Amino acid sequence: MTLEGFLIICLIGGIAGWLAGVLVKGYGFGIVANILIGIVGAFIGSWLFTQLGISVAGGILGSIIVATIGAVVLLLIIGVIRKATR
Repeated sequence: MTLEGFLIICLIGGIAGWLAGVLVKGYGFGIVANILIGIVGAFIGSWLFTQLGISVAGGILGSIIVATIGAVVLLLIIGVIRKATR
């Protein structure tokens, strides 16, 4: 992976993690955690969209949309686990 590719992944992950934190109130974890949540969310979103047979436009905007939806799903799962362990 090139440095440019790594920086693009971090940028998309950061944007997606931040958007997911805004959409799912109360689950902002800081910039580093948001980037990680966005990157993991990208994998979840990509898998989920493939399973549902949904295709999103390519490019950075499409990647941000898919990663954000995946990150929202991840944050909702984290929220359920947190509530279950209280």
